[in-house]
Amino acid sequence: MFIDVHCHLDMLKDIDSVIERARKKGVGIIVANGIDYETNRKVLALSGKFKEVKAALGVYPIDALKMSSSGIDKEIEFIRENAGEIVAIGEVGIDYKESNEKERQEENFIKFIKLAKEIGRPIIVHSRKAEKECVEILERMMARRVIMHCFSGNMGLVEKIIENSWFLSIPTSVAYNGQFQLVVKEVPIENLLCETDSPFMHPERKGENSPENVVSSYAKIAEIKGLSLEEVKRKIEGNYKKLF
Repeated sequence: MFIDVHCHLDMLKDIDSVIERARKKGVGIIVANGIDYETNRKVLALSGKFKEVKAALGVYPIDALKMSSSGIDKEIEFIRENAGEIVAIGEVGIDYKESNEKERQEENFIKFIKLAKEIGRPIIVHSRKAEKECVEILERMMARRVIMHCFSGNMGLVEKIIENSWFLSIPTSVAYNGQFQLVVKEVPIENLLCETDSPFMHPERKGENSPENVVSSYAKIAEIKGLSLEEVKRKIEGNYKKLF
């Protein structure tokens, strides 16, 4: 089966149709990521409604800045209480493009790394314009089960990700994005997963993205690595099972 390890399913319209289209394309797992109080609860509900949907709960770094420290702790307690219903912590991390508030972002990120380790779940990391900082914090915290979502850091940092046996999730924008194409070329397939980041990053830049399009990430990996689509599908499913 095809697997979308990172999307925002709650942002899409007519979710029943979205899931049906994904089924027809052979997408068997869709990891829906929460980013705040409201979406975490929506994602949990969707995972209960659709067998393909798996929940990842977290607080997006910029949303976390809008919350008090005690508010974040309360949301962490909610996630802890629902640990048995989720497959990952995410989307969490640091974003220096939208905010240069370094100390609080790092403090919040560390809380979620600790939570992921405590409940034994992978962590899905947002690292926009903070790739070096995120890698350093994850190493310092000795995080082991890590997915770097839409990672745009330099190849030296990519090497560190490989050395740590972490994973890079390749978005559907790999169809046209040279940075992600280079990552696919240089990174062993054993360290790759695929994502859509729906409703963003449509592979043909045609508006709203959705999980059925994750197949295009697989196809581009197959093309770059000179493998069959079936082989890529089998290897990435193996990666998912190893991590999750």
